[in-house]
Amino acid sequence: MKTLFSFGHGFSARALTKLLVPQGWRVIGTTRSAEKFPAFQTEGAEPRQFPGSDVSDVLNQATHLLVSAGPSADGDPLLNAYGEQIKAKASQFEWVGYLSTTGVYGDHKGDWVDENTALTPSTRRGQWRKDAEEAWQAIPNLPLHVFRLAGIYGPGRGPFAKVRNGTARRIIKEDQVFSRIHVDDIAQVVDASIRAPYPSRVYNVCDDDPAPPQDVIAYAAQLLNVPIPPAVMFEDADMTPMARSFYAESKRVRNDRIKSELGVSLLYPDYKTGLKALLETQ
Repeated sequence: MKTLFSFGHGFSARALTKLLVPQGWRVIGTTRSAEKFPAFQTEGAEPRQFPGSDVSDVLNQATHLLVSAGPSADGDPLLNAYGEQIKAKASQFEWVGYLSTTGVYGDHKGDWVDENTALTPSTRRGQWRKDAEEAWQAIPNLPLHVFRLAGIYGPGRGPFAKVRNGTARRIIKEDQVFSRIHVDDIAQVVDASIRAPYPSRVYNVCDDDPAPPQDVIAYAAQLLNVPIPPAVMFEDADMTPMARSFYAESKRVRNDRIKSELGVSLLYPDYKTGLKALLETQ
């Protein structure tokens, strides 16, 4: 049986599970909270708590490994705990996937980047991701695939709640653009890679339409038929340090490789298509 060990079984990995389980896969996912166990089981995944339990047996059983847990200043949590075991088992895995972020490219002032662009992260979290990518890439004989994800949205994650309750704002910063990706498109990209492994390959995972964040908020308001939230200049906006850090970088991300090499046809090629679909399911 194909067995996926999903370390840090979050939003994207759960979407992938919905594709794999009907194909007969066994999926084992970790979570920090035992409260999530029932949800995992409903979706067909076997839950394990980490930190809090030894998952070395799962690593031994896994034919495939997906790493979604984010790194910290201390490095990648899975490699910190089980790096030697993974190195010893490297060639036994059929496929390994690491979910990274387009934040590793840093700020390009709205210009285009692709998988060959130099990695020059400008935030602390972006540097951690770059370091984690390199740590995984340094493992000999590991069939690693790196997926650099743009801003993720999907069911339960999108602008509608804030627009409805009146807390959404259109933050205006000159020449600011973000790339985005619907979680179901992440799932189909990763599934396509599992079907056609290309060890050591890197893929940007984003849609076709990088856009200013204020345009997305305005479109969500139009779909809901409510007033468009007020515009607030970035310099005047009251934002958390985390929120403000997202505005430190502006770039457009190319996604040609997932189409040409993996044959992916995006379900939601732009934010308008994606938001319309989300609204229909709410």
